[in-house]
Amino acid sequence: MSSTTHGATSPETETSGPGIVKVVFASLIGTAVEWYDFFLYGSAAALVFGVLFFPEGDAVTGTLLAFGTYALGFLARPLGGVVFGHFGDRVGRKKMLVTSLLMMGIATFAIGLLPTYATIGIAAPILLLVCRLVQGFAVGGEWGGAVLMAAEHGSDERRGFWSSWPQAGVALGNLIATGVLFVLAAFQSEAAFEAWGWRIPFLLSAVLVVIGLWVRLSIEESPVFKEAHAEIVEKKQEDNHIPILEVFKNYPREVFSAMGMRLAENTSYYIFTIIVITFVTTYDGQERGPILQALLVGSVVHFVWIPIVGAISDKVGRKPLYLAGAVGVAVWTLFFFFPLVESGTQGNLILAVVVGLMLHALMYSPQAAFFSELFGTSVRYTGASVGYQLASIGAGAIAPIIALELLGSVEESNTFAVGIYVSVTSVLTIIAVLAAKETRNTSLRHDRVVRGAHD
Repeated sequence: MSSTTHGATSPETETSGPGIVKVVFASLIGTAVEWYDFFLYGSAAALVFGVLFFPEGDAVTGTLLAFGTYALGFLARPLGGVVFGHFGDRVGRKKMLVTSLLMMGIATFAIGLLPTYATIGIAAPILLLVCRLVQGFAVGGEWGGAVLMAAEHGSDERRGFWSSWPQAGVALGNLIATGVLFVLAAFQSEAAFEAWGWRIPFLLSAVLVVIGLWVRLSIEESPVFKEAHAEIVEKKQEDNHIPILEVFKNYPREVFSAMGMRLAENTSYYIFTIIVITFVTTYDGQERGPILQALLVGSVVHFVWIPIVGAISDKVGRKPLYLAGAVGVAVWTLFFFFPLVESGTQGNLILAVVVGLMLHALMYSPQAAFFSELFGTSVRYTGASVGYQLASIGAGAIAPIIALELLGSVEESNTFAVGIYVSVTSVLTIIAVLAAKETRNTSLRHDRVVRGAHD
């Protein structure tokens, strides 16, 4: 079978109308819950974890240590991607999505119950780190499964649109996390938030997890996976099917392309959503309310814009949009983002975040379909997850730490250096995108592992 099929897709390729909507909603809501938990940690690291769990030293040092535990969560993500990808490619996508959601929910709820450094000393940051590693492991398996369920139930012609919804779930998760923090900031004093209010968003995750589990348990397994799995069993290849080895044997170029494409997307996102909190509150001396409001507005726009960009990618292709996004975030961060943030006006703060996230979405929205289309069915969960999560170590994990180091002292912050940093990652992403093939309208029923190298 050719790896690329253009033209009309047979009716059985896409799950029926109500069915595809249900699958996409399950991917969206589950991803929103998982990323609510993951982003909540980043926001809390910027706002209170430095004081509560790393009280020694000045405010910037404490925040850096808090971001250190934040970064370690990213180190667990590739391991989660490999483990969940292995079983997702062998036993199915659905079971792994349920498992990842449960793990994330338990770890996040536990953070809300942790005693602080003042209560139990060094054991507090250690326990925080353990919870963060579980979060990272769980989210490492979440992304691949969620986007594949949407992509493999949808048609070739509309895959960019359908598979962009799990990406929108990331924006929705950040929206919910920021919204809860904004409400708490509006009705609590800083002292009350630091004393106990920060725990509320973590404990609320239990409610979201129950909703996510209920939805995910009701959907069907991916039809494309079931076809490929049946073919593997028929050819008696099941015992020798080791997805991680097969990915690097049959799809090495695709893995490295995916990693390169992630760099500017992942780095810029954490500058626009996490570092900006620290910059506004610690470096610029503003209250946390205005930046949380700006992030709230930005997350709403991001959530709405992502599926629109996904639909556009079905018409014009994945590569043009991705290239535009990579160039856009470099220019925006280098020349506009921080001057607008430093201006001190609420309108400019909102503009800085909203435009940044809209440019980010030009990469993030088509990414789900792009990565899904790069790999064959029998290793797609592993390939997409490994490419996506390995890049997270060199991008999202260290982006807040590098950005804070580049900003330097509170008295003489160097925002231009952060812009140069984002620009370097953009150049690497542009190279990776140019090296990748255009995948729009590619059939997901291709597989070099099962059908040979030229499939």
